[in-house]
Amino acid sequence: MPASNAPKKVVALSSGGGHWVQLLRLRPAFAECEVTYVTTRPGFAADLEPGSAFRVIPDCNRDRRLQTVACALSVLVLLLRIRPDVIISTGALPGFLAVFIAKKLGIRTIWVDSVANAEELSLSGQKAGRHADLWLTQWQHLAQPDGPHHFGSVL
Repeated sequence: MPASNAPKKVVALSSGGGHWVQLLRLRPAFAECEVTYVTTRPGFAADLEPGSAFRVIPDCNRDRRLQTVACALSVLVLLLRIRPDVIISTGALPGFLAVFIAKKLGIRTIWVDSVANAEELSLSGQKAGRHADLWLTQWQHLAQPDGPHHFGSVL
């Protein structure tokens, strides 16, 4: 177990596109943490400061079952190697898999549903909420007493 003054180890994981952009907007919250950024596209390493810990996992969606299994196994191995204190995700299916697996491993979990889901939570967000220690929406009208909660938007 890390010493109490050791920085928290965080895995910040998302799919590409808007999910990645939103995750990057959360970087100030990780200022005092040891962060490993994880996404589905190798080129996104260019969005980070030089020397940032960066990993790539296979992309997947609910229609690509074999890729979903590959993604889940990749996430499991990654979490077992890094042993983070917390994982945070902005979606989509790779993020749900990470939150689900992390919770089973006893890792604290945070889900931030995409700002693009203004009318209802994303499918991944609906499912991830049951496994997240902190479940957030970026739309006040989607917040519920038992979650998701609303504390603002990252965009």
